[in-house]
Amino acid sequence: MGRLRLGVLISGSGRTLRNFIELAAADRIPARVAVVISSSSRAGGLEFARRAGIPTQVIDYDATPPEQCDERIALVLRAADVDLVCMAGFLKLWRIPPDFAGRVMNIHPALLPAFGGLGFYGDRVHRAVLAAGGAESGCTVHFADNEYDHGPIILQRRVPVRPDDTPESLADRVFAQELLAYPEAIRLYAAGRLKIEGRAVAVLPSDK
Repeated sequence: MGRLRLGVLISGSGRTLRNFIELAAADRIPARVAVVISSSSRAGGLEFARRAGIPTQVIDYDATPPEQCDERIALVLRAADVDLVCMAGFLKLWRIPPDFAGRVMNIHPALLPAFGGLGFYGDRVHRAVLAAGGAESGCTVHFADNEYDHGPIILQRRVPVRPDDTPESLADRVFAQELLAYPEAIRLYAAGRLKIEGRAVAVLPSDK
């Protein structure tokens, strides 16, 4: 597929976006960020995009009916001619139009289907894992659909939960794996190696 044009959706700090920008600049992912869309004008990730010269758009779900926001997102992405949309800490539910089906990824800081869904984001996820006494956690990259943290799973990376973990220490360890997992999913997509089969994703063998 070659070098992908990414549309990145954010709501907050933009750490995942910054990782994409740095990896693209170093030619470590076959992609570049073509546009960044934020659900908040206060999102720190907007500054990362501006410093990198990437066009940005703020679409405020709190001030505009959700259906209009959904359509505006699609219009911006189409205008930027993106190949793949990456949700990177995007806290709103974007209802994905048919022409983007199978072209939207999300990353979640837990091993889905556990600890996912509406209200499970950020430290809330890690607190829930610790409260449940889980022995392990991790992150999940999946194709997004029109439900929170739903859709076919592409890959997961796991970390142990330690007896002395806090939500912050667990979050740090999980995020370190997110920095590896999301770029790997993008590479697989760019190579044409991901095939959605119902609720699962098959990783096809490399041609090499």
